[in-house]
Amino acid sequence: MTDETPNQADRRQFLQAASLGAAAAAVTAGYTATARGFAANETITVGLIGTGGRCRHLLQALLRVPGVKVNAVCDVWDVHLDMARKAVGGDPFSTKDHRAILDRKDVDAVLVATPDHWHVPITIDACAAGKDVYVEKPLTHELSEGQAAIDAQNKHGRIVQVGMQQRSMPQFQQAFDIVRSGQLGKIHKVHLTWNRNTPRGQDRHPDVAPNSVDWKRFLGNAPDQPFDAYRFRNWRWFWDFGGGILTDLMVHFLDVANWYLELDHPDMACSIGDQFRSAGLWQTPDTVQTLLHYPEKGAQVYYEGTFINARNAAMLEFMGTDATLYLDRGRYEVIPERNSKVKPSELVLSDGPRGADFYLNPDGELLHLTNWIECVRSRQKPNAPAEAGVIAVKGAHLGNRALRSGQVARWEST
Repeated sequence: MTDETPNQADRRQFLQAASLGAAAAAVTAGYTATARGFAANETITVGLIGTGGRCRHLLQALLRVPGVKVNAVCDVWDVHLDMARKAVGGDPFSTKDHRAILDRKDVDAVLVATPDHWHVPITIDACAAGKDVYVEKPLTHELSEGQAAIDAQNKHGRIVQVGMQQRSMPQFQQAFDIVRSGQLGKIHKVHLTWNRNTPRGQDRHPDVAPNSVDWKRFLGNAPDQPFDAYRFRNWRWFWDFGGGILTDLMVHFLDVANWYLELDHPDMACSIGDQFRSAGLWQTPDTVQTLLHYPEKGAQVYYEGTFINARNAAMLEFMGTDATLYLDRGRYEVIPERNSKVKPSELVLSDGPRGADFYLNPDGELLHLTNWIECVRSRQKPNAPAEAGVIAVKGAHLGNRALRSGQVARWEST
């Protein structure tokens, strides 16, 4: 006998199956011989390009994927290069020039975790060099870059996986079926949030020796400017290198809305933003609200993000006429509307507060990187190819245009 409710029993059985499936995927990684010559027991060698904190976080998962060896590291800063060498272990090839990694015959694929303005140029270079690519989101820094990234992937037949790991998480995959089943009714509104209460970039004078940085290489295609240690360490909040909260955080959940509802670009965007903590430090706001309009799909997508209050945390809701679907990185919940015939349901994969940035289960990075390596071997399309990465950031770019202009931004003007 058991005191479990049906929902609890379903959850327990799903978790058992998901755990077994994830373990099997991690052990076998879908290893099959391919025309490229990756046999079941053949090691795939990976080079790291951009080895800051985000890369080293991903590295913890990548090193757990069987059949993978990291043998090269690249960064423009001596400090990050040294940290990456120690994290990888052994004696990896190291350089400040990403092209030196792409020229190596002993590197099969690259993980790109540079500032945003380098994502597309390095992805294009890597594809042309015959390397498969895992590239952090946002894929594009400018709207105009998107097609070139897709063309490079397709022309050279490369596997490009964009770091939108929700696409590899079981609750997001199962929730996709819920939305597509129609049980939520008509979905006209989607609410996205990513809210934190964490002061960012408050150190006005980070300790960075100018001679330890290849500043010109860091700038790349950005406008020439004098070395600035603060901008170097806080690049996400400066327009030349990043796109602020909208491209850094909104893109994760906007991608899910695009995926579920088959959205592409919004026809219109409205945004407001403020610098409540970052005045005098950043160019981008620390608090922003954006409304995206998709009239052909009959949908509005509303996003709120801030670093001054974490009440709504990180989540998204598909608000249907019959029920709402709540999602975060640890669960989904179906909440019926009043008098609806829809039955409430949930799948909770991890303990912890609702809307946390990360949970131990599911390990999104491990699942997404495993999917990438599986596809490197099988040559199948990964969960988040370049096409999805390009679409995911269209609404963020239009929202930033509205933010910077103080006017409604319309797609026909892009």
